[in-house]
This record gives sequence, structure tokens and C-alpha cells, in this order.
Amino acid sequence: MVEVVVKIIRVLKTKFQTSQININRLFACNHTSAQIWNDCLSLAKEHFQRTGHWIDRGTLHLATKGQYPIHSQSIQGVFEKYLDARDNAHKAKLMGFTKIRYPYKHKKHFNTKWKKDGFRMGNNGKVELSLGLLNSKRQKPITVQIKKLPSGKLKEIELIYDRGLQLAITYDDGNSPNENDHVNIAAIDLEEIHTIASVCDNGQGVIITGRKLRSIKRFRNKKLKELQKKIAKCQKGSRQWKKYRRALTYILSKSDAQLMETLHKTTREFVNWCLENNVKEVVVGNVEGIERHTSPRKKKKKKKKKNKHKRSRKHNQKMSQWHFGRTTTYLYYKLAVEGISFQKVDESYTTQTCPVCGRRKKTSSRNYRCTCGYREHRDIHGAKNILSNYKYGVFREVYVEEPKYLRIA
Repeated sequence: MVEVVVKIIRVLKTKFQTSQININRLFACNHTSAQIWNDCLSLAKEHFQRTGHWIDRGTLHLATKGQYPIHSQSIQGVFEKYLDARDNAHKAKLMGFTKIRYPYKHKKHFNTKWKKDGFRMGNNGKVELSLGLLNSKRQKPITVQIKKLPSGKLKEIELIYDRGLQLAITYDDGNSPNENDHVNIAAIDLEEIHTIASVCDNGQGVIITGRKLRSIKRFRNKKLKELQKKIAKCQKGSRQWKKYRRALTYILSKSDAQLMETLHKTTREFVNWCLENNVKEVVVGNVEGIERHTSPRKKKKKKKKKNKHKRSRKHNQKMSQWHFGRTTTYLYYKLAVEGISFQKVDESYTTQTCPVCGRRKKTSSRNYRCTCGYREHRDIHGAKNILSNYKYGVFREVYVEEPKYLRIA
């Protein structure tokens, strides 16, 4: 029997130091990558109109060979991102998401990627990023200084922009997932108010509040509204218009960093709780698509027929800004490091069904109450039903002690 060794791939986003000339050259790399992306769109459209088939990677490579002054693997990286975006859009359409569009937007900037043969490591944190040919001559590599390189085997480096140029370094730290001989199962009910509500089959429960996430989003939305009003009064392209646009980009970038930090803390708290309760397997209710099912805005002309399913713009905004996808992504790899499996399961009617009498009832309060006498916190109630349905195949009462309530600072 062959033993399969699972490696953990990590990503470090870090700042770097280099000369102003190299900074300009790095910006030029991202401009070139954007040009490659735009050419992919044009070539793909022309190829489909001519042949009736999608363009493949080999055809893209032949049509653009020798045209760009960056490393060949950097060019291939743009091809791969385009093909992945196209294939993922096709899969989404097959799943019924008809509003999804194939890649079509032209870009001015695009992240440049260097794979293992496109960069070279030096001493004291120096990294040389290779470029392609320019006027039939090999260009001098771009040398950057990184204060602290990650320990492990570097896989690839990507040039990104987040309030300044940064490098996203993908590396293998050489560690394997921890061995886990636990036996318990935990179920998660993802919510917008409480980020994670979970119960374990040993009778323990936990609620991790998402109120800090909500406060960050409210502050961001307020500032964006103020800036957008000011931008609307400016002439597009003017000095004041550019100033407001920079402020808007800064707020979006900073708030996104705050949201990521809070989500990392939230998911880490849950992983620690799983370890305390000897959890081997975690299941989560699949809420994919809920942000696409927000109600359309009410039109003034159509007030005759009242639609009970119309929801407020405030509710729609909360649903569209709910970071459940990022939460599940963070949970997946954090739990995998600890040897805990993670999978999505169907959550249909888990928040409506009473596990005692089987009645279905929608509740608008924070507590679920049934006429049979059953009472439970709404989010814990949903997690209990997810656990019982996964473990037993039916909704049935699961004993849970008073859940632990955690607030993320």
C-alpha cells in the first residue's frame, strides 16, 4: 500500500524594497500582463467567431509568442487565469446561474506571476525576478529585497497591488497535517449576525459573533456613500475626481484587510474549540447562491400588486456583503492542518423544522419557538438540525448544553 503524503501550501503577502527604477519596471510588468489579458479576450472572440470552438492554451501561446517583454511563465500565468475564469463561468451556467458572464472586461493592470523557473533566490532576502527578451536581448532581472522570506520551498511569486505594490509568495513549509484520532462530529450553521454557530455531538455548542464584521461593513458603506456623492459632482478625470477615487480605493482596501483579519480570528477560535472537543469531522450547511437571490428593488410604477417576497434594500445589501465563501475557505485549510475533515451538506429547512414534532415554521426573532414547547436559539437550532440530519438522516432532538458565546475583539 502506497502512503500518500499531503503537503500544506501557504501564501505570504509581504512588502519589499527596491529602487524607483525597478518599481517603475514592476508597474510596467502589470501593464504588460493586462495587455496579454486583453489580447486573450480579442483572440478568443475572433477564434470562436471563425471556428465555432473555444480557443485552447496552445493556440493562445502560438498567437502571442515573442510579443511581450516578460518571462514566458508569466505569460502562461495570464493564459491560465483566463482559461480558468472561462471554464468556471461555464460550470456556473450549467448549474443554473444564467446571469454569470464569460470574461469580457478589458483591464489596465493585471497581476504578474513568476513560477519556479522565473525567479532566483539570493542571499539576505534578495530575489531576482526574470524578464523576457526585448529587441532580441535578454533584459536585466528585477532585484527586490524582502525583509523576511518564508522558510520552505518557494513555488511561485505574484506581484499584487494593495495600497502599494506587494509580493504574494506561495511556498511549501514542509509540514504535513497533524494526525487526528478524535471521534466527534460538529455541525456549523453560518449566519450573517453570528458568523459561526456550531454544536458537537458531545453536547457542547459555541456561538461566535459577527458584530465586528458588521460594524466594519457599516462604516465602509457610510464612507463609500459620502465619497460617491462627491465623485458624482466632479468632472470625470479631473484632479478632484482622481483624489476622491484614490480615497475610495484606500477605504475599500483597508476595510478588506480588517475583514480578513477578523475572519481569520473567528475561524481560528472555532478550530481551537474543535480541538478542545475532540472533533474529527465538521459539516457546514451549504448557503451557496443566497446572495444571488436578493429581491429586486420595488419600482414606483408597479405598486398595484404587492409581492410578499420583496425585501428591503438594507437586507439585500447585508446578504450581498456576507462573506460566507471566505469563511468556509479559511475553515477548510485551518481544519485540514489539524487533520479535521470539512464538507458542505444540504441545509434545506434546517432553520424552519422543529426537531420534536416536525412542524415547519419561519421565525423572525433570535429564538425558535414551537407550539409543542420546543425552544432554542435560532442559530443553534439550525446547527442541531444540520448535525442530526447528517448523522441520522432525519431531524431529531440533539442535546446541547448552554453554548459558549465568543466575541471577536
